Amino acid sequence: MSFMIRPYRRVPVYCPVTYHAGLSEGHGTVWNLSRIGWRFSGDLPLRVGQSFPMTVTLPDRHSVFIAAGIVRSKRGDEYGVETIVADDSALGLVKDYIKQQFLRHQSEQPVLVGDPGE
Repeated sequence: MSFMIRPYRRVPVYCPVTYHAGLSEGHGTVWNLSRIGWRFSGDLPLRVGQSFPMTVTLPDRHSVFIAAGIVRSKRGDEYGVETIVADDSALGLVKDYIKQQFLRHQSEQPVLVGDPGE
């Protein structure tokens, strides 16, 4: 497997995912996400290169339907998935959630006041 730098930063989350492989339905947990990718674990086995639909309920309670994701990596029951097909509203919800998390993280940063030499 070749080394590749991700073009988007991942955001840690803990939210439910439902996905399908053929006629079977799997359930699991999304551990992090980006504008184009997901890391999750689940109870229905997938294989690298397999495409499948999934529905993720973000922590802000928005439900996001991904019509097709493709498994890019696998370690045990954990998968790295790239979003292949999703409508603009689904991608917009993911983008907005990520933006909220970055803004929240920035507001939690300590603010330095005064001259550091004081």
